[in-house]
Amino acid sequence: MRTVATKLVSFMKAEDGPTAVEYAVMLALIVVVCIAAITTLGSNANSTFSFVGSSIAPPTGS
Repeated sequence: MRTVATKLVSFMKAEDGPTAVEYAVMLALIVVVCIAAITTLGSNANSTFSFVGSSIAPPTGS
């Protein structure tokens, strides 16, 4: 019974599991922020190129 209690205490003191979970949560948040930023940047670039493309006069035929 003493060894079970000792193993339980050492398991509760170990911080490897919670640290890995914290790193996974941080990585997930970073990925979500990157995807949102890339989506916004792509949308803004698309609208800018569309505006410039529609502003340019088509070449006249010769």
